[in-house]
Amino acid sequence: MIQLLLTSIAVALRVISNPLGNVFQKQLTAKDHHPLLVNFVTYFLLALFCIFLAVNVNWTELPQDFWFYSILGGITGALGNGFLVKALLKGDLSVLGPINSYKSVIGIVVGIFLLGEIPNIWGVLGMALIIYGSYYVLGTTDEKFSWALLKKPEIKYRVWAMILSATEAVFIKKIILVSSTQIAFISWCWLGAVFSFLILFAFRVEVKHEFRKIIPKDFQKYVLLVICIGTMQFTTNYVFDKMPVGYALSLFQLSIIVSVVLGYRIFKEQNIKKKLIGSVIMIVGSIIIIMFK
Repeated sequence: MIQLLLTSIAVALRVISNPLGNVFQKQLTAKDHHPLLVNFVTYFLLALFCIFLAVNVNWTELPQDFWFYSILGGITGALGNGFLVKALLKGDLSVLGPINSYKSVIGIVVGIFLLGEIPNIWGVLGMALIIYGSYYVLGTTDEKFSWALLKKPEIKYRVWAMILSATEAVFIKKIILVSSTQIAFISWCWLGAVFSFLILFAFRVEVKHEFRKIIPKDFQKYVLLVICIGTMQFTTNYVFDKMPVGYALSLFQLSIIVSVVLGYRIFKEQNIKKKLIGSVIMIVGSIIIIMFK
């Protein structure tokens, strides 16, 4: 009973913190902060915090698999989060949030091959509902649900972010299995900081010039962003430790409603009713996956 309560609290915190973090990311990039710099600063501040958590960890006793999957998770996570911030710069939160529901489908598929987590018939039905619900949400765009829609930069970025983060989720589960949720969180922050820093140079971002754009008024937004992303990832790890990755990712899609509402209230995004209908259908699919796992 206590474990169920703690897992429920972790899911609730994850559902709220993820779209709130997206709001702060979108607000910072809207002020001309480079998306990849926002990505790096987030990881860097989290990495500094993790120094205190890492003091009592015996890193020499961790198996080779830990380092292997940590590196893969760091690469996919940093790239995925970078693409996500770029998508939020150009697109509507109320559209990009629901698109994330496909992550549970990708997580289940990748989980079949890397974790041996096979979905049942209810899992397949849930995935079908998630895809069906997305027709409503994406139908609010000018291009509707079509190949032309996939050519839009923000949708391309969001799709890549989703694929990378779903794959990262499986690597995180692997890391947890050979260590713990806390150690997995530390490695996520540290290696995410390293690879997001390398990505800055890979994309030839003028780091000094971009850092000068950060003014004292922005510090609060960065602190709130770090709190949201840190909460999101730690609770994600906790839930991954308690249930299969694909099912956990499906349950996290309850954040769709939060994304749609925040997009409407903060950024004045339109077609709210149709987006909510599609989001509810996608959530029903997610619930079916969980209830009949």
